[in-house]
Amino acid sequence: MATKKIISIIGARPQIIKASAISRIIQEKFTSELEEIIVHTGQHYDENMSKLFFEELGIPKPSYNLNVGSGEHGSQTAKMLEGLEKIFTKENPHAIIVFGDTNSTIAGALAAVKIHIPVVHIEAGLRSFNKSMPEEINRIATDHMSTLLFSPTITGLENLKKEGFDITNRTNISVNNPAIYQCGDIMYDNSMHYSTISDQKSTILNNLNIHPNQFILCTIHRDSNTDNSENLNAIFEALIEIQKQSNFDIVLPLHPRTKSKLATILASTLSELNSNNRIHIIEPVGFLDVIALEKNTALIITDSGGLQKEAYFFKKPCVILRPQTEWIEIVKNGNAKLAGCDKNLIINSFKELITKKDYTYPAFYGDGNAAEFICKRILEDLN
Repeated sequence: MATKKIISIIGARPQIIKASAISRIIQEKFTSELEEIIVHTGQHYDENMSKLFFEELGIPKPSYNLNVGSGEHGSQTAKMLEGLEKIFTKENPHAIIVFGDTNSTIAGALAAVKIHIPVVHIEAGLRSFNKSMPEEINRIATDHMSTLLFSPTITGLENLKKEGFDITNRTNISVNNPAIYQCGDIMYDNSMHYSTISDQKSTILNNLNIHPNQFILCTIHRDSNTDNSENLNAIFEALIEIQKQSNFDIVLPLHPRTKSKLATILASTLSELNSNNRIHIIEPVGFLDVIALEKNTALIITDSGGLQKEAYFFKKPCVILRPQTEWIEIVKNGNAKLAGCDKNLIINSFKELITKKDYTYPAFYGDGNAAEFICKRILEDLN
């Protein structure tokens, strides 16, 4: 079988992590059949953090970096389109892989489909059913430009079926007649793979002087929370109240945007946070440290889609700081609660989940072999 060249598009740290699952399985099992080129759009790019992620995850560094930086959706996506089209024309890949729902995802898909390069969408079929979220627009449009769609969940598969996709097609595969698979979640692959490595290498609990199951992990980065002072204040007031009432420590790796907003519009709240030595505001951390925190926390409070799932992977309850989620199965199963930015709902959701005992963990996200399945299908389904 001739070697097939694929280009993986990444643009944000979560996509570096997702791409690592594909890169790792290619290095382990498909080196003679698949050649991977990694392109970083630079959508969110921090030299130190990106370097840390690439090094600790053991994946190849990007062959290209477009360095587009942050900006308005239109200008950012336009810069990506221009740069990606030039790379695709030069490299002439058999397919491109896009992950999730960022501007890098939709730019990669659009640039490729316009010049007739098959698009492989990993995390297809996810829906929050809220088109005011840019991510929702990105994921819907990307699905409808893709030739191979890999859904992590049965729910995602059903969403695609409702949108008119033939989820049974396995012949004459093309952008007009795509193939759709429910394959499990590559982040489950990663969480299981890196869990042991995290145990061996992460020292973050010792560094923070915190103990297993005696702290809460919290992350806040979504612009609907960070860019609205009323929402952001309600969230932090809830966190302060939870800490006082529960006596748990709170570990808060603070996204730069969130930190900036706190400093400029919520100075008094930031002062109260800083005066509480049980609330640990820290810089963003690498994936191995994130896993260590997730595995050892009592509960997770987050607006991150990735951490919602990882809470489930490591059997931790989760308060979701969003009104909707694309990972609806964990809410329906009682492992997580939607609280949005409602202070009282956040507090009450925490109280309910932290005292709940009868948790179950069905295999919603596969068996940890999603990346291998995806690579096999790329080889067999694409000419």
